[in-house]
Amino acid sequence: MAKYSSALLSLALVFFGAHAEDAKPDHWQPIRLLIGDWQGTVSGQAGVGTVSRSYEFILGDQFIHERNTSTYPPQETNPTGEVHHHLSFLSYDRKRKTLMFRQFHEEGFVILYALNPAASTSTSLVFESKHFENFDNSWKAKETYEIVSDSEFIEIFELAPPGKAFEVYSRNYFKRVQ
Repeated sequence: MAKYSSALLSLALVFFGAHAEDAKPDHWQPIRLLIGDWQGTVSGQAGVGTVSRSYEFILGDQFIHERNTSTYPPQETNPTGEVHHHLSFLSYDRKRKTLMFRQFHEEGFVILYALNPAASTSTSLVFESKHFENFDNSWKAKETYEIVSDSEFIEIFELAPPGKAFEVYSRNYFKRVQ
């Protein structure tokens, strides 16, 4: 009987061990809560306004697609006002073992960011620029997502001219749309 019990135990360990190895880590876990629709306010160098954003999985859940519209009414700091659109794609780079973030702006520039795990926490995600297209690569950009709750987050976009410190360009406060 002990022989059969030992065999069953060995079989169970092999079976459950194989499934544990098959379980893949959830690379999306740090940003999964962003999936959905968001509304909020924006303030920064373009003035004060409103912002709407959505995040959704696309292409077999291999990527996350973000759509953003920021609207600034005419105001002292921006007399004509403006509507700004950008699109972003998030992916997981298996070679770098980190999340990547590509942001496409209607002005024609593109920023490639990588998640900085050393600067990030469970409630603050820091993406740092790696490369610009159609813009001076001696500049640096940083996107920080501060998770307030499952239904609120703050996004801070910072820029650093060559040889200078980061300055906040815009700050967005989002609430989940029900």
